[in-house]
Amino acid sequence: MKEFKKQCNQDELKEVRCPIVPLKAGNAAGGKGTRLDHSLPGHTQPNSEALKRVKTKRERLSQLSVENPEMVFNQLIHHFSEKNLRQWYHALSGRAAQGTDGISKNEYGKELEGNLKKLHDRLRRMSYRPSPVRQVWIPKDGQPNKLRPLGISNFEDKIVQKGFQQVLEAIYDPLFSNRSFVFRPRRSCHDAVKELRNYLYEEPVTEIIDMDLKNYFGTIDHEILMTILSEKIQDQRFLRYLKRMLKAGILEEGNFTVSDEGVPQGSVCSPVLANIFAHFVLDGWFENTVQDHCHGKVALFRYADDAVICCERHADSVRIRKALTKRLAKFKLKLNEEKTHMVRFDRNNRQASGHFDFLGFTFYQGLSKRGRSLPKVKSSGKKMRVKLSRVNLWCRKNRNKHKLRMVWKQFCDKLRGHAQYYGVSFNISAVKGFFNKAIYIFVKWINRRSQRKSQSYDQFSCYMKIYPPPRIKIYHPLF
Repeated sequence: MKEFKKQCNQDELKEVRCPIVPLKAGNAAGGKGTRLDHSLPGHTQPNSEALKRVKTKRERLSQLSVENPEMVFNQLIHHFSEKNLRQWYHALSGRAAQGTDGISKNEYGKELEGNLKKLHDRLRRMSYRPSPVRQVWIPKDGQPNKLRPLGISNFEDKIVQKGFQQVLEAIYDPLFSNRSFVFRPRRSCHDAVKELRNYLYEEPVTEIIDMDLKNYFGTIDHEILMTILSEKIQDQRFLRYLKRMLKAGILEEGNFTVSDEGVPQGSVCSPVLANIFAHFVLDGWFENTVQDHCHGKVALFRYADDAVICCERHADSVRIRKALTKRLAKFKLKLNEEKTHMVRFDRNNRQASGHFDFLGFTFYQGLSKRGRSLPKVKSSGKKMRVKLSRVNLWCRKNRNKHKLRMVWKQFCDKLRGHAQYYGVSFNISAVKGFFNKAIYIFVKWINRRSQRKSQSYDQFSCYMKIYPPPRIKIYHPLF
């Protein structure tokens, strides 16, 4: 990534200071915009005109970042006005877990205007200090015996974090690599899978580096992160609040700890901070340094701490693999050696080619209808085994809670979610296989609702003709 310049001309600074988010009501729309009714209760949605103005202000930041990628932003704290705080309040979910203070969105919204006014006043006087994050441990996806930490902030802190997320996203998203897909607007897992599969089909690839970062969110160094942010942002009040948020500490079972590394998983603004850090450490370095020193074509596809590097030549893949360890160590990061592999993936030598997993899909060299080698995807076997064990657990716990019709409806909702994620090109047979196994498990546990067997699988097939399971189709074509 190119180093950001420390200065910018006065005309650009004036553009950042003045027209983006003024504090006085009505100025954002030239004095003619519709004012928000301060008598609205906390659960009432804001009017569309106010939402449009806030969206325009974010777009203005993005526009400035696109027009001048080296621009430095000196005035950003004024975005935390009462109007914007109100918008961020409405944008947050009311069903999320509560932080250390035990206050939910509904409780905070009962005195919304007064609470927001006090929050804005504290932000303006630099007296706002985030509360410690409540940390809980949840099962790790794909590894039931292992746990991962989840940070839960107070609701008021979530409002401020939402503001940081909106501002940072508007500034940095235009600068991110086109092959970075995580935590970005209008980009999804399926976009990453589609781009990677098309690259494997169109470009000469012989070697794959399937890489994974070890405890990425928990090892991000605060000092290095603040140095990276200060190259693009020089609003000291904005940076001070970010540092306070990082140093808020963790409260776990009454024990309070403060660390110099890590961003809490579950925080509203942690994803964009992690993406900025990864862009500087990996994406920018790969595009500006690695590609220039390779003899063949190379490409990096990243989704959070899960990344795939496609190499045309084996020699390039060996050099990149060695350089990765040194590059990450420079920023106090490590590769997960158990999940990082080098895989042969050559369309011209299908028999010697292996396979690799990315975002729940297994990429492999299949055959077209004409018998030619073709990169394809299918559901990861490891993920399917984990999901089937979850199906078994859910059916065992919920088989007696409701009547059959209601339990079947809830079960179909889960099947529909599976089909909507894994319903991609080349993978319909795998989705059908999962459906058949999941329904078989469902019937097994339905027959255990009592000591007497309810119905056989053939009899339940007649029931499914009346109440059919979700339709299996390609929701996300890859070509």
